[in-house]
Amino acid sequence: MSEAEPKIELEDSGSKGRYLYRSPEGALAEMTFSKVGERMIIIDHTEVPDAFRGQGVGLRLVTRAVEDARAAGKKIIPLCPFANAQFRRHPEWADVLSR
Repeated sequence: MSEAEPKIELEDSGSKGRYLYRSPEGALAEMTFSKVGERMIIIDHTEVPDAFRGQGVGLRLVTRAVEDARAAGKKIIPLCPFANAQFRRHPEWADVLSR
């Protein structure tokens, strides 16, 4: 991965979606979510291949979801253990965390 931030893509398919990072070599990291109404998403799974471990790709996936939720006035329920751990580490995300 280059020194630049990874480009995170969003795929939205109605009631579900995912954030993706694709390496130039073809490896894929993803974080999936489900929508609950118009104002809430549930992050349900994050998968980061070993090739990306320790490079911050998983954190960038969650960060992108937080940024998008904040911009859209949505809340997030982080059911995924990785996303939940990131929310505990980032109290500045409290405004988008559904309690």
